[in-house]
Amino acid sequence: MKLMRNECVAAILLLSILELTQSSEPKIGLVNLGKNLNLELVLIPSGKFTMGSPEDEKGRSNNETLHEVTLSKSFYLGKYEVTQEQWEALMGNNPSTYKGAKLPVTGVTWNDCQEFIKKLNANTKGGYRLPTEAEWEYAARAGTKTAFSFGETIAPKDANYSDSKIGKPSAVGSYKPNAFGLYDMHGNVFEWCQDWRAVYPVVAVTDPVGPNSGMIRVVRGGSFSFDARDSRSADRDLRATPDEQSDHIGFRLAK
Repeated sequence: MKLMRNECVAAILLLSILELTQSSEPKIGLVNLGKNLNLELVLIPSGKFTMGSPEDEKGRSNNETLHEVTLSKSFYLGKYEVTQEQWEALMGNNPSTYKGAKLPVTGVTWNDCQEFIKKLNANTKGGYRLPTEAEWEYAARAGTKTAFSFGETIAPKDANYSDSKIGKPSAVGSYKPNAFGLYDMHGNVFEWCQDWRAVYPVVAVTDPVGPNSGMIRVVRGGSFSFDARDSRSADRDLRATPDEQSDHIGFRLAK
């Protein structure tokens, strides 16, 4: 018996829903660090997005050239920034100036993050790393095209940035998550990415990873004492060498 047109459409939709809900990859990944501490990672689906910002976006810099990016594979990204208690459980120290178990660890260099990842990979099945710049922005946008994942403007109720008048990092998860279920992608502390910083291409690219060498590593996301413009999804103005320590920079894991 042949399906009518409406029945065909319904069958295709049902198949798509089943494929999404029956994915072989779990939606949440847990990494046991011992001492009853887990790192939570969220599965981010593969997809295509426009990276950068339009010329009329408030606070835009000229290093945010719009270009199409395809991420061909799904990946995991930390639900939260790595916290001080998580860092200390693995590394045995806490370099943060503003202390608090649930605060994001700061004062960690890009090189320090690589040591954390090296230890984590040695103690697990491996595969952990920093996100690429493209993965970070794709995850921060969570399907949106606006300056922030929650719209064109930001307010103190949305994130910890200069206008929040908090003056230090907040505990991870203090604000609402984006549509992917990720917390603090705007404000709180900047986050290291894997890439060397480079000029954006003007053509469409797939799975970009940045140049093979450079002087400056990418940091993203804004900070508790930086302006609203620095917390935009597209902002990439902060520059940091791999050995730079700052109270404004932390990180989250990818896999």
